[in-house]
Amino acid sequence: MGPRIGPTGEELQVPDKDTKAMVGTEDTTGGKARPNPQDLRPSVFHSIKFFVLCHSLLQLAQLMISGYLKSSISTVEKRFGLSSQTSGLLAAFNEVGNTALIVFVSYFGSRVHRPRLIGYGAILVTLAGVLMTVPHFISEPYHYDHTSPADMPQDFEASLCLPTTEAPTSALAPSNSSCSGYTEVQHLAVVGIMFTAQTLLGVGGVPIQPFGISYIDDFAHNSNSPLYLGILFAVTMMGPGMAYGLGSLMLRLYVDIDRMPEGGISLTSKDPRWVGAWWLGFLISAGTVALAAIPYFFFPKEMPKEKRELRFRRKVLAVSDPPVSKGEDASSEWSPGESPEKKDGLAQIAPDLTVIQFIKVFPRVMLRTLRHPIFLLVVLSQVCMSSMVAGMATFLPKFLERQFSVTASYANLLIGCLTIPLAIVGIVVGGILVKRLRLGPMHCGTLCLLGALFCLLLSTPLFFMGCSTHQIAGINHQPGAQPGLELFPGCKEPCSCPSDDFNPVCDSSARVEYLTPCHAGCTSRVVHEAPDKGQVFYTNCSCVVGGGPVPAGSCDSACSHLVLPFMILVSLGAALASVTHTPSFMLILRGVKKEDKTLAVGIQFMVLRVLAWMPSPVIHGSAIDTTCVYWAQSCGRRAVCHYYDHDLLRNRFIGLQFFFKTGSLACFALILAILRQQDKEEGTKATIPNPGLQQKLLASGAKKEPEESRV
Repeated sequence: MGPRIGPTGEELQVPDKDTKAMVGTEDTTGGKARPNPQDLRPSVFHSIKFFVLCHSLLQLAQLMISGYLKSSISTVEKRFGLSSQTSGLLAAFNEVGNTALIVFVSYFGSRVHRPRLIGYGAILVTLAGVLMTVPHFISEPYHYDHTSPADMPQDFEASLCLPTTEAPTSALAPSNSSCSGYTEVQHLAVVGIMFTAQTLLGVGGVPIQPFGISYIDDFAHNSNSPLYLGILFAVTMMGPGMAYGLGSLMLRLYVDIDRMPEGGISLTSKDPRWVGAWWLGFLISAGTVALAAIPYFFFPKEMPKEKRELRFRRKVLAVSDPPVSKGEDASSEWSPGESPEKKDGLAQIAPDLTVIQFIKVFPRVMLRTLRHPIFLLVVLSQVCMSSMVAGMATFLPKFLERQFSVTASYANLLIGCLTIPLAIVGIVVGGILVKRLRLGPMHCGTLCLLGALFCLLLSTPLFFMGCSTHQIAGINHQPGAQPGLELFPGCKEPCSCPSDDFNPVCDSSARVEYLTPCHAGCTSRVVHEAPDKGQVFYTNCSCVVGGGPVPAGSCDSACSHLVLPFMILVSLGAALASVTHTPSFMLILRGVKKEDKTLAVGIQFMVLRVLAWMPSPVIHGSAIDTTCVYWAQSCGRRAVCHYYDHDLLRNRFIGLQFFFKTGSLACFALILAILRQQDKEEGTKATIPNPGLQQKLLASGAKKEPEESRV
């Protein structure tokens, strides 16, 4: 049998010729080494520093493509007539394939060619991103007025108040009558393609992060590995922010920019019927992932271990770190690495097991780990925090659009420039506090409790930052109630208005919104040409005082000035919640046995996916759907929601966030109580005289005396 690579953390066995190449100049006569031809022309793909650079860019691109859907979720809903529950389920499907396969990463370990498998995963992510754009190309061009005939300009006569004798038959008949089996099959195909693409996106991401981290840890110098991983995480965290920034740019473009209708369009980005080019961001992200995947097919399965510590790191440590004696184990207790001899957990013995044996052993070890009270409570607190983050990341752009009447592009810009950077700062500050203050478990628990408490306090004012829904003619402000024709004003009775058309106009003087110009009794249309785009107005409106004119589009919110204070509070709360990330992670590392440490981290991420990242978007989407007061109908089924009860939407969306933050705070409070109880028990045991223990301490003290005197 040939030499087998040991599990993660063990010393790599290098062939003899590579061992000779790794010998330093100090070990040769006269301090000079014989030049090796291979050393004279080192390959860049045998450098762990280059691997760190490539992996940082790949994880950045991967998080950008996986987070891009969240930035355009409301646009996808409008384009394909999806409810928030369905779009939340679509966002959660990214975790399904990931969760199903992530456990086997511990089994495969170093058996596979890790760089090459990362490259294959990146190619699958690229294909999934391209697949997400297929619904745009197989669907018909977007018609923002679906009742207009094919030979009539959109948004023109079909939405006007015309006598029954003059109204075109296509305008009189509801659009549901034009539904066919092909239309329904096409809708199902579009939704099925997007769900499949999201699943493949999760499957492709399985090998990228775990194999990349273990590869860096195996072949980097022991003292350089934490620095490399820190750089990796710092660059990676910019991915979600870039996803929202890309969404902000793409949603300013019209969805059919590749097939614009003749004469252009009369919509602006503020119009509620505006749909941005959501698909273009997936193509850009997929291309970025494809470029980042190329180098992985040239990295070797194993490379010579890095020989030297980085120079600037040696200088920084020499200035900042005090000398620590070898016998002191306080600092070693907090170091993430452990000696290979002490690692005999499932992650280490996995390469010696068959797949069947691994599947049988894994549940027992997982249950043993979950029975630890500190580990269980920390994971539950992180489940609450992750549920809050998942719901906020998925539906916060849509919430800002509806609550404050801002465009989808501006909402993404606020999140990408405020919330994501402050969350990154929070994670960094939490790590610095743990490192510089050398926080123990008790102080880590206190820091987590304070972060969760202040995050909860900052979310309280959010309940009161918003306005009620403005008056909409003919719609009863009760969630789920559908407007009947008898509810509409009598002034539009001579008109022949289709019941399922949506082309809103706003009477700004009375702050009343009408579903269409027809429902406002308008009989004519005027376009005022502007330097950039033409603004559409409707005149001769029988329901409007003075007859108009009234502009096309929804009424602006009276609370749009509150969007910046709202986002500042949300971002500060995200920063405080992120401060708990590092100390809670350290509580897990300190709370389980050393041999189960690697597996505990894997179980932690698996539980977070199953209990937080998968169900939370669906829960938030279902809660948002319950606040809808007017649903669009498509072929007899409920499609996208046009109007929400703003007060109910705000209370339920912020209320869910408040609930999860309270759960996290309660878990951290229990953790702190358990840690204090453990400290009391240890103090009680220390005061009880034990003759045998005293003899051992005396004997060990006598043995250490020469060493202490030597120090």
